[in-house]
Amino acid sequence: MKITGFSIPIRWAAASLCCASFFLMPASAAAQVNAEQVLNIGRNVLSMDDYMLSIQYFNQAIKAKPYLADPYFFRAIAKLSLEDYKGAETDCSLAIERNKFKSEAYKVRGFARQNLGKDSLAIADYNIGLKYNPYDKYFLFYKAVAQTETRDFNGADSTFSVLLRQYPTFEEGFTARGRLNIQRGDTVAALNDLDKAISLSKSLINPYLLRAEIEWKRKDWPKAGADMDAAIRLHPEVADLYVNRAFIRYNSDDFFGAMSDYNYALELDPKNMAALFNRALLRYEVKDLDRAETDLTDVLSLDPGNFHALYNRGLIRMESGKNETAMNDFEAIARKYPRFYPVYYAMAETRRNMGDMRQAMQLAHHADDLVSKYVKNPEKNPLDRPAIAAAESNDVRHSSNGGDTHESETEVMERFNRLVTVSDAVETQLSYNEKIKGRVQDRNVQVEPEPMYAISFTAVPASLRSISNYFRELDDLNQQRFISRRFYLTPGLSISPGQETADELFRYADELTELLKTPKGRPVDRLALGVTQAMLKNYPAALECLDKVIEIDPKFTVAYMARAYVRFAKTLADEKAAKEQAASDKTSDLPQSRRPAMAGLQEVIADYDRALTLNPRLVFAWFNKGNIYYSVGDYTSAMHCFGEALKLDPEFGQAYFNRGLAYLQAGNKAQAFSDLSKAGELGVLPSYNILKRMK
Repeated sequence: MKITGFSIPIRWAAASLCCASFFLMPASAAAQVNAEQVLNIGRNVLSMDDYMLSIQYFNQAIKAKPYLADPYFFRAIAKLSLEDYKGAETDCSLAIERNKFKSEAYKVRGFARQNLGKDSLAIADYNIGLKYNPYDKYFLFYKAVAQTETRDFNGADSTFSVLLRQYPTFEEGFTARGRLNIQRGDTVAALNDLDKAISLSKSLINPYLLRAEIEWKRKDWPKAGADMDAAIRLHPEVADLYVNRAFIRYNSDDFFGAMSDYNYALELDPKNMAALFNRALLRYEVKDLDRAETDLTDVLSLDPGNFHALYNRGLIRMESGKNETAMNDFEAIARKYPRFYPVYYAMAETRRNMGDMRQAMQLAHHADDLVSKYVKNPEKNPLDRPAIAAAESNDVRHSSNGGDTHESETEVMERFNRLVTVSDAVETQLSYNEKIKGRVQDRNVQVEPEPMYAISFTAVPASLRSISNYFRELDDLNQQRFISRRFYLTPGLSISPGQETADELFRYADELTELLKTPKGRPVDRLALGVTQAMLKNYPAALECLDKVIEIDPKFTVAYMARAYVRFAKTLADEKAAKEQAASDKTSDLPQSRRPAMAGLQEVIADYDRALTLNPRLVFAWFNKGNIYYSVGDYTSAMHCFGEALKLDPEFGQAYFNRGLAYLQAGNKAQAFSDLSKAGELGVLPSYNILKRMK
């Protein structure tokens, strides 16, 4: 069983580093100060979900002080978030070697081991953690799940009892115990737990899916349908949910509803084999033979070894009078499964249709002989049972003995010709979260505005968009060739630098710092250092550099644009860190707003206003101001700023897109359609997806 979504509370510490002090320590003290400060920056970057860059900071801390446990521990969390479970396990072991009392390292290592299938070792880690804190919610939770996986049902039940006695409103605990009870065969207890989980939180999908599974096994189709409806409301973008609801609707004699669900599932995922296969069977049932054959051909193009689809396509072709191609399908099955007797009856019928009565009789007799020998001595003369795709795996998954040895041949063939369901439509196991990262509230697809523009050293790859990113003062600065690199105006700093690029940026920062120690240091060098630190997400150091640049040259437009973006990024990071700190300290049970406070952004607006005073045609300053107002929910001001940007550049597609989103938020659907349509025309492709969803 794979488990997902682990989080450990990070004790976020603000790194108030200046751009000079970080690099100008004497050699004897550099390692000591560097390790601590780099570790803090790495933790801040990790809290912003930039895992690759955070690993680079932790690597530096490890080089400076390899005997510290924390860099290994936080690097393990970053690797865990990247699903590098083996690397996370190794790093946690290294952290524990250095500090065996670091209980959180046992939690992370246990979680990584669960994902690696080492449930017994994970339980051992959780037991050590529980010695330090016997009532830690997530040690208990993960341990109970691991015990369930090792089929220690009594132990799991005992652990769940302790967990839910201590945390009676922990909805995921009730969901997990419900799953345990399903595996034990106690559906009454399972339903009680799942009902309790849903009463505590109606935003979790897994209780609905597990309850629907119990209900459709009981053939209680109305209740199963209602739970699948609820699951789809929570995750309307998951095609497999529609496949499973279609199965329920079909069994409720709602043929048109089932067909509608399969059609929509294929709109979401055109290569969904379960939807294609099931739609083919429904079309076959109403004798829409040509389109049924097309669907099964599509299945086979995706999975050439799907003999379930091949057999049914052969039957459809035979009924359509396409006897030659039907024989090709049946013969392919017979070559692979020479003891699969139904295919010989199908071949006999096909030969009869072709007028070859002699061959038809021989094939029928061969099928009779296979069945006769099997009846006389099943062990000596077993029959072939081709894999039955999703239906096979689904039924085996729920079988108590892991197989189907007790099924009759009639039952096997009934399964071979029925609709399939998708067993893992969403993470039906559970979602394991301590909810310290910002993406928890972002699980559903969010419509996000096009990002703000920042000063960086990374060129933007060519795209369909018509925007030129021309910025007069920036171009003039590059033309002067004061430094060896070019400055660029790019949409955000969201692309995380890889190992080589990150190392290169660190080296460049060192070079600039050394240069600024000498009289040769210029404002442009300090600007370059500020941009480098911003790309490395060391916002305090970047701000100190940019503040000094503007102090030296109050008319440096590029510096105002750079500082405004860094101030905005730092405000977001600080607010996010404060919320996560509060959540990890459990100081507040109130929901946290996703929007930044406008009070913290006044300085950002002031920088853009100053840049506009120096250059009234600076379209990107207007655009970025619009994004700031949008982020705090002031859609009227945002629309005004985007409008000013469009006055300066009527071909600015991103401004149309973001203004369209602002109009949507303000309830002006007609104007939103107009702006989004224009944005799509100018190359902002997400516009079309939004327009389609709105229609």
